[in-house]
Amino acid sequence: MSTLPRYLPPADVERVIAACDGSTAIGIRDKAIILLLARLGLRASEVADLQFDAIDWSRATFSVTGKSRREAKLPLPQDVGDALLHYLETARPTVDDNHVFITAIAPWAPITRSVVKSAAAQAMRRAGVEAPSFGAHLLRHSAATALLRQGASLQVIGEVLRHRCVDTTAHYAKIDVDLLQQVARPWPGGAPC
Repeated sequence: MSTLPRYLPPADVERVIAACDGSTAIGIRDKAIILLLARLGLRASEVADLQFDAIDWSRATFSVTGKSRREAKLPLPQDVGDALLHYLETARPTVDDNHVFITAIAPWAPITRSVVKSAAAQAMRRAGVEAPSFGAHLLRHSAATALLRQGASLQVIGEVLRHRCVDTTAHYAKIDVDLLQQVARPWPGGAPC
């Protein structure tokens, strides 16, 4: 936790989302996956495990079971809900399985977290973003960083990311270097920050 978290700036996140090909079933699926990662900071396994009965369309919320089998209810932002609905109506294979995301090629089965990680990495490469790493967890860090820069408290960020300990969330406080420079005191006898 001594280093700064790796993340993408908001403009790059939008480029990654836009890099999903909306004319193919895989691109439509991947856009919904990327939006869950980028807007809500879900883990790859949480996206892969998402099931229909976890989504409450009328309340625009969904439940996710994260680490330690803890369940949390999260908001379903409009763009994420729209992408999920588009996937379900136009690209999801018609199979009797409660998992939202299904493989794009038969034999039909729920996707794995490896598919989620691969979808994120491929979208980042297609977008041509300069990234410190390529994968789903980078989008989780990017979501947390965006929340922080929009003024969300560490407590709120911790609730969205479903951290058990505030110390884990506090890691993101280091991201706002400009704010830290305003409150940092100069080293005694040294140059200003």
